[in-house]
Amino acid sequence: MKIALTGASGFVGAALQKTFDDCVIIARDDDEAAILKKLKAVDVVINLAGAPIIKRWSDPYKKVLLESRIATTRKLVRAINQSGVKHFISTSAIGIYPDGLRCDELTTEIAGDFLGMLAREWEVEALACHKPTTILRFGVILGPDGGALAQMLTPFRLGVGGIIGNGRMMTSWIDIGDLMKIYRFVIERHLSGIFNAVSPNPVTNYVFTKTLGGVLHRPTILPIPEFALRIMYGEAASVLTGSKEVYPRALTEAGFAFDYPNLESSLKHLLG
Repeated sequence: MKIALTGASGFVGAALQKTFDDCVIIARDDDEAAILKKLKAVDVVINLAGAPIIKRWSDPYKKVLLESRIATTRKLVRAINQSGVKHFISTSAIGIYPDGLRCDELTTEIAGDFLGMLAREWEVEALACHKPTTILRFGVILGPDGGALAQMLTPFRLGVGGIIGNGRMMTSWIDIGDLMKIYRFVIERHLSGIFNAVSPNPVTNYVFTKTLGGVLHRPTILPIPEFALRIMYGEAASVLTGSKEVYPRALTEAGFAFDYPNLESSLKHLLG
C-alpha cells in the first residue's frame, strides 16, 4: 500500500512515516500537475497541511492559517479527483466544537470563533473529494517528540508547571500511538466519515496538570493566569484556555480499542 502525505515534516507526519513504509511526500508548493504525477499508484492520501496554530494571530497570520489549510486542500482534492487514489484522509480539529459542551460526532453546533470557522471551512474543502473521504478531528496529541506535551516538558521538569486559570477547562487528548493505530484502523476497514481522534477520557486542566506532574515526580504549584496567556498569544490563547469535552463515539461504535485510554497510562508510556 502506497501512501501520499502533505505536511510530512510535522509531528504527526513524521510519526506516520515511521508507521507506514511506503510514503510519497507532497510539498506545499507543488502545483496540481506535480501532485497528480506524485499520486500515480498511490492508494491513500493523508492531508496534514497547515501552519502552526499556537502563534499570535495577527490578521496576516490568520490569512496564513487559512491559506495553508483551505487553498492547499482545495488544490490537493482537485488532483485526487483526477487520480486513481482509493481513499482520502484529511485533518480537522476539535476546535470546531463549542466550549463547555459535551460533544461527539452527532453534535451539530459549531464554535462561533475563528477556530470553529477555520475547521468548518477546512472540512468543506476536504468533502469536495469524490473518493471515499475520512476526516479526523484531532484533539491535543501527546507525544514526547513534538506537539503540546513536548512544549510542556521543560517547565514541568523544572517544577514550574501549573494549572491554567482555575483548571476547570476540559482537555480532550490522544496518545500519538493511538492516533497511528486510528490511521491503520480507518485504512484497513475502509472507513469514511467524520471521526473524533480523541481518547474516551477527557480530563480537566487540573487533572492533566497534576497527572503530568505526578508522572514526572515534580511539583505543580505555580498557576498560569489566563490573562498572561492572552498577553502572550492574543486571540490564539483560546486554544489553550478553551474547554473542549469531546468523545470518540464513531470510533468506539466502529470497534476501535484504545491502547492508552487513560491519561496516566499514556504519559507513563510516552515518558517512560
